[in-house]
Amino acid sequence: MSEPVLATSVTSDPQAFTHVRIVIGVVTGLSVTRLLTGLSRFVQHPARNKIYLPHLAWVFFMLLTVIHFWWFEFGLYRVTRWHFSEYVFVLGYAALIFFVSALLFPDDLKEYAGYRDYFHSRQQWFYGLLAAIFMVDMLDSALKGATYFQALGAIYPIRQTLLCLMCIASIFVRRKSYHFGVAIVAICAEVWWIASQFRFLD
Repeated sequence: MSEPVLATSVTSDPQAFTHVRIVIGVVTGLSVTRLLTGLSRFVQHPARNKIYLPHLAWVFFMLLTVIHFWWFEFGLYRVTRWHFSEYVFVLGYAALIFFVSALLFPDDLKEYAGYRDYFHSRQQWFYGLLAAIFMVDMLDSALKGATYFQALGAIYPIRQTLLCLMCIASIFVRRKSYHFGVAIVAICAEVWWIASQFRFLD
C-alpha cells in the first residue's frame, strides 16, 4: 500500500482531494462498521455466536488492513490532477476490501451451524478475494511509477506474492491449524510492513 503521485502537470485543487477522500472514506467506513458490528455479536450473544479462532484471526487482520488503508490514503493530497480511471481504481480497491470484510460476517447464520461451518463454506470466496487484494496492492503501487515501486524494496513484491500464494493454497485446505497459522503469518506481515514503511502520516 502506498501513496499515489498520479499526475503532475496541473496545479493541485484541494477540493478534488477532499471529494475523493469523502467517497473512499464512505466505503472504508462501511468495512470498519461491518467488522466492529460483527465483533460485538460475540459479546452480545456469546452462546449463540461461538468463536472460531481462524475466523477471528482473519477479522483482526482485515480490521488492521482497513485501518492501514485509510492511514496511507492521506497521501492522496499529493495527487495534482485526478483521472477518472485512477479514481475508479482506488474506489474499486476500497470496495474489494469491503467485500472481504462483509464475507467474514454474514447478515445471519441461520443456514450454518456456526462461524466454523460458515467460514469453510465460503473459504474459496474469502481467500480468492484476499489474494486479489494482495495483487491489486501491487498494481496500486505500480500506478505511482517505477521509482516509487522500487523504493518499496525488493521484499515488497516477494511479500505480496507469497501472501497471495498462501491464500490460493488455503482455498483447498480445511484444517483449522493451517488456516489459523496463515492468518497469524498475515497479521505479522502486516504489522511489520506498517512498522517499517508507514509509521508516520506524511
